[in-house]
Amino acid sequence: MAAAEALAGAQNSRGLADVILARLNELLPPAAAAAASSGMESLAVHFTCALQLLFQEGRVEQCVPVEVTLVMEAFQLLQEMTPYIKFGHFTANQAILEAVAGERRVHIVDYDIMEGVQWASLMQSLVTANNSAPPPHLRITAVVQQTGRRLSEFAAAVRLPFSFRQCRLEPDGRFRSKAVKTVRGEAVVFNCALHAPHQAHHAARSVGSFLAGAAEVSPRLIAVVEESGGGRREGSGVVGRFVEEMVRYSAIWDAMEAGFAMEGNKAREIVERAILAPRIAGAVGRAYREDEDGRRWGDWMAEAGYRKLELSSFNYCQAKQLIGLFSEGYGLEQDALNKLTLQWKSRRLVTASIWSAAPAAGDLESQGILPCL
Repeated sequence: MAAAEALAGAQNSRGLADVILARLNELLPPAAAAAASSGMESLAVHFTCALQLLFQEGRVEQCVPVEVTLVMEAFQLLQEMTPYIKFGHFTANQAILEAVAGERRVHIVDYDIMEGVQWASLMQSLVTANNSAPPPHLRITAVVQQTGRRLSEFAAAVRLPFSFRQCRLEPDGRFRSKAVKTVRGEAVVFNCALHAPHQAHHAARSVGSFLAGAAEVSPRLIAVVEESGGGRREGSGVVGRFVEEMVRYSAIWDAMEAGFAMEGNKAREIVERAILAPRIAGAVGRAYREDEDGRRWGDWMAEAGYRKLELSSFNYCQAKQLIGLFSEGYGLEQDALNKLTLQWKSRRLVTASIWSAAPAAGDLESQGILPCL
């Protein structure tokens, strides 16, 4: 905390920050060995590392480089040992299934498809939901990453008619709705999952352009999954935002330790190094960038006039059943008809919400609602 306050102070406080960070580095183990430490000490290591890089270079990168194969392994472990990923996927998928029930063609426009793990379960559900009727044709347009080959192979295995296309963002990171090719008679769905823990932070202007672009396409449903907390509060300042991130990641760390209790230190070390450490580095960097819009996207969509779509009771029961498979500390909150939030000991972790289209993007821009576009 003292280091964060010194770094947020005037230029002449950098000497104090240097002294404090040097003392922290004496007290704590190196970042490469952080996972062998206690939970709180390990957390302190990664926050200190992020502050050190910010002090030295004015930017934050991960302290220990991470191999792509390790990231994939960590992502799989996190899915198996916690509901952190599955909660958002399952909630969004159930809402999509209900919104497109009976349709012959379904088109999903996905902001960040990652490895495509969200859509495998949806494909299976589309095949089994229609009983004896042929399953609908599913088309996915991926905006950020391409995993079409694996999804095509899986669709063929479950006998689901499927096609895949990638539309890239503009060089400045913005999404253009004209890049999405729709077909008459298909039910279009927009999906925006932003809690993917192994992905770099997505710029506000990029996410905002995707959600605003949805208004131009008028999809049947817009699903948004985002990390809870970390939003900007008026007057909170750099230190206030830093504290918010520390509290949030303390809860995530506690939940992870509970989930990995039976797996041993090795599994926790992989997830910590490949996922949580880079996420903390990014969170600290955002806390010090005061010009970045950090509002929660669900709040922004409500302000922009997107209509809330009610989540079904079945969707709520499914989420309750899912978290019941994991540690007792997990809970579920529904503080709006269109939103479910995964909690750890009353601390919010991940929120999933569903919406219908807002006014045209031009109207939003004229109202001054679009963030950083």
